[in-house]
Amino acid sequence: MQKILIPTDFSENAWNAINYAMQLFRNRKCTFYLLNTYTPVIPSSRFMAKMIDGVSIVDAVRNSSEQGLKKTVDRIKTKYGNSNHSFETISSFSLLVDEVKDIVETFDINLVITGTKGASGIDEVFMGSNTVRIIKSTKKCPVLAIPQHFDFITPSEIAFATDFNRFYTISELNPLLELAKMFQATIRIVHVQYGIKALSELQQFNLNMLRRYLSDTEHYVHTVSELNSVSQTLELFSEELDIHLLALLNYQHSYMEKMTREPIVKRTAFHTQIPLLVIPELGMSGVSKNHVEQQVISS
Repeated sequence: MQKILIPTDFSENAWNAINYAMQLFRNRKCTFYLLNTYTPVIPSSRFMAKMIDGVSIVDAVRNSSEQGLKKTVDRIKTKYGNSNHSFETISSFSLLVDEVKDIVETFDINLVITGTKGASGIDEVFMGSNTVRIIKSTKKCPVLAIPQHFDFITPSEIAFATDFNRFYTISELNPLLELAKMFQATIRIVHVQYGIKALSELQQFNLNMLRRYLSDTEHYVHTVSELNSVSQTLELFSEELDIHLLALLNYQHSYMEKMTREPIVKRTAFHTQIPLLVIPELGMSGVSKNHVEQQVISS
């Protein structure tokens, strides 16, 4: 994880995500790409001002974006002064989700870190709409969502939620394994079931392969009965076992998909109280042919 993208709107929510990133990778050489997007309203009426003190609205917003990024980098360097870290700033007249997707591909980004803030009341949403859109559109690297008021805790306890219905490749598990190795963390594999029952033959095979991948990492398997919803169940599990980071693989019919589609009433208890690492579905695209053959032979 050497190239990390952090979108920011200069809010305290975004600053909290930056703080988390600086501390999480404090001992790693990284390049952080700080992104701010802006989409100023272009006046179409002669009654609306097109200039502010002789400067076009577009130029004024661009200048504000660029200055905001510069101040953010200065603030980071003043607080942390970490020689392992370098910074690039990107100010873009674009939509946030589109720009994130383009930057991930252009700069071969390894991880996106974003602050998240859920709405409240009747507008309750899971994690915040921008975060969900980024997760759904980012297909080539993981997204780490940091809750608004979460203070950094070294992630020594990591939960990985899975239903064992899918075979995971090592390329998909690498972000999880990398974090566990960085902090000598324990990985707790959590399987949420609607009514406890024995694993199918396919599920057992996938579990065995998963445990083989995790053979050099301390790990445990937990099977829990679903409560009101998957999200609420995982939240309660995380609280009871003092989990510092929750990881999910995002694919069709995955827990991540279920959580973003759960009815509003069912997910009101879930506000992403801990950082959430969402890993995209890579399948065999990130695995060499030789590696696949070795997996088959060894199994």
